[in-house]
Order: sequence, then structure tokens, then C-alpha cells
Amino acid sequence: MLWGTTQRFKTKENQWTSESLDYKMSTKSAINKEIFAPHDERMLVAVQVKRRTRKKIPFLATGGQGEYLTFICLSVTNKKPLQVSITKVKQFEGSSSFVRRSQWMLDQLRQVNGIDPNRDCVEFDLMFDNAFDQWTAGSPSEKGTFFQILHNACQRYLSDRKPEFINCKVLTGNSILHSAADSVTSAVQKASQALNERGERLSRAEEKTEDLKNSAQQFAETAHKLAMKHKC
Repeated sequence: MLWGTTQRFKTKENQWTSESLDYKMSTKSAINKEIFAPHDERMLVAVQVKRRTRKKIPFLATGGQGEYLTFICLSVTNKKPLQVSITKVKQFEGSSSFVRRSQWMLDQLRQVNGIDPNRDCVEFDLMFDNAFDQWTAGSPSEKGTFFQILHNACQRYLSDRKPEFINCKVLTGNSILHSAADSVTSAVQKASQALNERGERLSRAEEKTEDLKNSAQQFAETAHKLAMKHKC
């Protein structure tokens, strides 16, 4: 009975996980269709977040709409010149539609802070030219996916003034270059060491050859002297 109960619980848990993933996928698809597609944009990634520090917003500023869900979205235009933006999207309680709120261009992003690179945390900060927000993602994997795609977008679409990624597991461009340089240096050092060792072996072989040559020459001279002595 206990085994059967455990199996039913696991099956139910897997069903909830699957339903949760389906909900998130359909929500993000709806955001892309409703918010970005009408403006000839496509959403690259979205992460559902909550503020770590609640801002004091007057009741009238929210229109009295109550609770809401918040999504941080990264999007790019379909036509050139390509423009990448980070948009805060909200869905208010009791509504099936989404509302575009704050928006920044990607080149306004100054810093991405992952808070702690040594553990799977859900907290992160985004610093822009004129704003600073502290967020909590739904899960470490969602945060990681958002960071990775955001980082790739910065490398691809920004020619200069790239934002700083700190306390992140994501490698920055400089780190990649340094890592590659370290690998090349290590390979060169190993090759150099191998050549030096080979050179030392060749040098020892040459020395032995020279010794054998000298010994042979001395033997030949001694034999010649003995031959001349007996001839006399």
C-alpha cells in the first residue's frame, strides 16, 4: 500500500511539474503574441520575477488594480537596424491580458548581478542608466536561462559599452579570451617542455656518440702503434 501511495504521489507530482511547464510556455507565448509581435518584435526570453524590496507606490499610480504578475522580457526587432530592449510586462489579477510597463534599450544596461555564483540562488539585480531593480526569479534554472540569453545578446548586439556581469556563472567575453589564452599558453609550455626534453636526450646521445668516436679513434691509433712496433 505504501509503495502504491508513493507511486501515485510521484505521478501526481510529475503531472503538476508538466502542467507548470506548459503554463509557463503558454504564458510566454501569449506575451510574445500580445506585446511584441504587433510591434514587429520577437521575444528572446522572459523570466517571471518578484521584487525583493517592495517599492512604495501610491494606490492611484497602480489604478487600484491589485495584485499582479511581473515578467522581465528581452526582445529584438525583426527589421534592421536591429534594436534590443528589456521590457517589464505585468498581468494584473483577474485579467488575461498583459500590459507593457517600463522599457530600456539594451545599451542602457550597466550591470547584471547574480548575487552568488557559488550556489543556485534565485536573486539577481539589474542596473540601468536611470534605474536599479532587485528581483527574485521563479527558479535557479529560469534565472540561468535568462542570464545566458541576455549575455549572448549583449555579445551579439552591442559593439561597445557592454554591461558588466558580476557574481554570475556566465562567462564574460574577457573571461573566455583569458581562458583561451591560458589554454594556448599551457599548450605552448607543454610543447616547449617536450622539445627541451627531446633536445636534452639528443644532446646526451650526441655526447655518447662523440665519446664512442673518440674511443674508437684512440683504439685505432693504439692498434696502429702496436702494428708498427711489431713490424719493426
